Amino acid sequence: KAKVGEPAPGFTLTDQAGTEHTLSDYRGKIVVLEWTNPECPYVQRHYEAETMTGLVESFPDDRVQWLAIDSSHFVKPADSKKWRKKHDIPYPILQDPQGEVGRMYEARTTPHMFVIDAEGILRYAGGIDDDPRGRKDEPENYVKGAVEALLEGEDPPVGQAEPYGCSVKYESS
Repeated sequence: KAKVGEPAPGFTLTDQAGTEHTLSDYRGKIVVLEWTNPECPYVQRHYEAETMTGLVESFPDDRVQWLAIDSSHFVKPADSKKWRKKHDIPYPILQDPQGEVGRMYEARTTPHMFVIDAEGILRYAGGIDDDPRGRKDEPENYVKGAVEALLEGEDPPVGQAEPYGCSVKYESS
């Protein structure tokens, strides 16, 4: 199980185009994991507002890797391709239809965010920001704060926050 302050659990997942991604391949970079589900109104709100795509564009490519993960049991690569194209998403959407990685990270909501430092230590877990209802003019973006701190060699100002959004649609076990 994933715990802030401990090594992030490793995994290999295939993206919407069939390319494999192994977490350890990104060692040396800060990795942001975003649990997603295009059917979730919270995810839709953040993509309409360009919360994720705008944020990823503000980080240096050579130091930060963003990976979306869809653990919805019904997800198909074609659905992820369509969502990626619609929102001009520059990062892969990893397919986790059995929910193994989602359960390992205890991802509960979409979006549920995790930030892993360049040494592979989980440094943040929780919501993207402090604005579940989308009503604040300037919400505190926890992921932005964590990544910016790590880029400066500092500890994230917030290590954990309550995630919000739709429940992850895991396959019944």
